[in-house]
Amino acid sequence: MEIFETVFVRNNLIVAFALVGVTIWFSYWLADKLTQGRIHGSAIAIALGLVAAYFGGIATGGNTGLADVAMLGGIGLMGGGMLRDFAIVATAFGVQLSELKKAGLAGVISIFAGVIVSFVVGAAISVMFGYTDPAEITTIGAGAVTYIVGPVTGEAIGASNEVITLSVAAGLVKSILVMIGTPLVARFIGLDNPQSAMVFGGLMGTTSGVAAGLAATDPKLVPYGAMTATFYTGVGCLLGPSILFFIVNGMF
Repeated sequence: MEIFETVFVRNNLIVAFALVGVTIWFSYWLADKLTQGRIHGSAIAIALGLVAAYFGGIATGGNTGLADVAMLGGIGLMGGGMLRDFAIVATAFGVQLSELKKAGLAGVISIFAGVIVSFVVGAAISVMFGYTDPAEITTIGAGAVTYIVGPVTGEAIGASNEVITLSVAAGLVKSILVMIGTPLVARFIGLDNPQSAMVFGGLMGTTSGVAAGLAATDPKLVPYGAMTATFYTGVGCLLGPSILFFIVNGMF
């Protein structure tokens, strides 16, 4: 057992990838068997991850969830800033500006409208809960944009780790709601063609939520929604720590 534990501790990043892989496989199995694909596996996987992090924190008394367990310490690296920033850069390199033109003026407007509306809602809720510091309000508002924009904005303007964590939580809640809600409302909002998918991706913005939601609605629509959602994330990362922060700073 000591040898077994030593190997797992020394290779905890590999263990983290294996654990995430098994969780995703199990989540997609649940989605297929229990919901017939109506709830995407990604939504279930995120929910399971949050539950595991909660109980991991309780069991260890730490503040980084499962990463406080020695054999699962690689989760802290896997979910840390390094791989997150790598994912952002990799996503940005996969985008071509010429493709955005296919969305038309409506697609472009939806991206900026989606970022601003989400930010305003998130910032307003943070004020309602008593936050008065401009950096904290901006970070939580950016988290409502997406759980990627929140940390990027928070680190850029010097927000605390606790507030950055809240911004991630806000983005995750939004992502899960989009995943679950998209197939339920698709018929009522005309989400059945590439043009509407691009506008939808621009308004919602959370790439994982949009992709999973569209996959449960019509897999053929995923590339179109994901394309504008990717631009949405980029626009949020640009506006969050700059123009939006300056506006909030001027108001508070």
